[in-house]
Amino acid sequence: MRILFPTAARRLFFLVPLTFALLLNGCGYHSAGSATHIPAHVRSIAVPVFATHSQAYHSEMALTQAVVRELDTRTRYRVLASNSADADAVLSGTILTQTSVPLTYDSTSGETSSYLVTITVKVVLTARDGRVLYQNDALAYREQYQSTQDLGGFLREDPAAVNRLARSFAHALVDDMLESF
Repeated sequence: MRILFPTAARRLFFLVPLTFALLLNGCGYHSAGSATHIPAHVRSIAVPVFATHSQAYHSEMALTQAVVRELDTRTRYRVLASNSADADAVLSGTILTQTSVPLTYDSTSGETSSYLVTITVKVVLTARDGRVLYQNDALAYREQYQSTQDLGGFLREDPAAVNRLARSFAHALVDDMLESF
C-alpha cells in the first residue's frame, strides 16, 4: 500500500478541481444569460406587430403580445411596442403559414373531435445599423384543441389554442435569442 506524502496530497487537492474546471469550460458550459446573440450595447428592442401571410384572424396580435410580454418579464431590455427610431434593435416577425387540421375523429358520430393548429413564423432581430443579430426563417409551433359538439353552446376553441401556442412560441423564441449555443 502506498502512502501519499503531504506535498503529493496538496498537488492532488489542487489538480482535481482545476481539471474539472477546464473540462467544464471546454464542453461549452456557461451560466444562464451569458451566451447571447444580442450585443451588450443593445438596451431597447422594438417589437412591431408581426406581419402575416395567412388568412387567420388576430394571430399576429396574439404572437406579438406574447413576445412583448416574454421580453418584458424575462430580460433587462426596454421593450417598445412599435417600430421606434429610438430602439437599439428591432424584432420583426412574419407569420408564413397557419393551418388548422383535423387530428382525431369521433367514431360514433363521424365528426372531428380535435384539431391541430400549426403556425410557422419567420423572425429577424436587426440592430439599428442594419446588422442581423438573430434570424430564424421557420419557427413552427403546434397546439391541439378540442372541438365543440354541442352547436347550441358553440364556442370557438381555436383562439384559445392560438393564445397557448403564442405563449409557448414567445418563451422558446426568447430562450433561443438569449441562450442558444
